[in-house]
Amino acid sequence: MANRWRDIKQGNIKENLSSNKEEINDNPFASAPIGHRIKAFIVDMFMIMMPIMYITTYLIMDGKDDFQGSDEARWITALVFGLIIVLFWIAKGQTPGLKAYSLKLIDDNTKNKISLPKAIIRYLVFLISATTIILAFLPFFRKDKKTFQDLLTKSTVIQTEK
Repeated sequence: MANRWRDIKQGNIKENLSSNKEEINDNPFASAPIGHRIKAFIVDMFMIMMPIMYITTYLIMDGKDDFQGSDEARWITALVFGLIIVLFWIAKGQTPGLKAYSLKLIDDNTKNKISLPKAIIRYLVFLISATTIILAFLPFFRKDKKTFQDLLTKSTVIQTEK
């Protein structure tokens, strides 16, 4: 082991190093890393969902107790959030969170932005998969890292160049 280290250090043997970035660049349409996708989702929640919830809770309703007691208010905030997310997907292919991490949502067939029906179906399936443990952890068990909504709508979140 010590001889090998010395040979590599002196340049007699080239060590084959590969990183995730090289693998991503080999296939530009491969799924983005799961960690980046989760971070992008968290950014979207803080930038889009939190202001919606604040406006609903304190400007439209009488405070947190009224908001927590109203199922309709929670569903309406989720649908408004979904509408904004769908508009970002069809207009730019990126939400603010996806853009922050250089990710983009594309259609597997056209390699372009997804259509309105696919975007709506994708968001509705996301709501279902987020509430199910098995579907939420699906990308951790797949080699291509695709989520249930990716598989159903034939779309992929890819890493773009910065």
